[in-house]
Amino acid sequence: MGGNNPNMMGASNSMSDRLYVGTADTQADREQGGAYENFLKQKDPAKKIQLGNVFLTKYPKGSLAERVDVEMMEIYRGQQDWKNSYAFGDRALALAPDDVDVLTTIGWTIPHVYSPDDADADQELTKAETYAKHALDVLAAMPKPQGMSDAQFAAARAKRTFQAHSALGLVYFRREEYDKSATELAVATKGNPIQDQTDLFVLGTDLQNLNRFPEAAAAFDGCGQLAGPLQNQCRDSEASSKAAANVSKPK
Repeated sequence: MGGNNPNMMGASNSMSDRLYVGTADTQADREQGGAYENFLKQKDPAKKIQLGNVFLTKYPKGSLAERVDVEMMEIYRGQQDWKNSYAFGDRALALAPDDVDVLTTIGWTIPHVYSPDDADADQELTKAETYAKHALDVLAAMPKPQGMSDAQFAAARAKRTFQAHSALGLVYFRREEYDKSATELAVATKGNPIQDQTDLFVLGTDLQNLNRFPEAAAAFDGCGQLAGPLQNQCRDSEASSKAAANVSKPK
């Protein structure tokens, strides 16, 4: 792969402003409610996983199963157990294909932790691309959930839109499709109130590969102003891009 290959894991999606709520059967909720509450209250990850598996064995397609799947996805994601995190994300989407929270979380995570040495690396990138594109389609037509203010909905939808474009940018970068990656990451970073150092670094690397050195320097400058593991690398890359821009200027 051309350019630099940083540690990609950075800012990520928070489920505290969950957009997908789904529907629940009142009677089923009463039957499952106690088990579900016990699952939610458990703080120990190992015990919570155990309770989640028991719940899903007993109520595999219950009205609360998708919520348990999402929680399990997040637990494993926190443990960097990507295989199980993706598996529970897929289970959640089998029950609720339009869950934009899961679509953006899995779509964003895959290209950030991707390794070309993985046996199913290409398939995982395809999955991330599919999930991110579907998330954008759902977000574009999504009505405001009950209980959310207009401002909360706008912020939550914007955050996931930025995240989906970030996911696509990283997918295309991994495939060395630098032009497409730069286009997506420009959308992911422009106007985003929470700038992602990785997005800016990869955007700069894309632009370097496209010989767009002044723009690359600007991206690296933004990246270098953020605290994080890529800060020094961003500053070095900014300097090299500025030097390349000066060399490429017509005499």
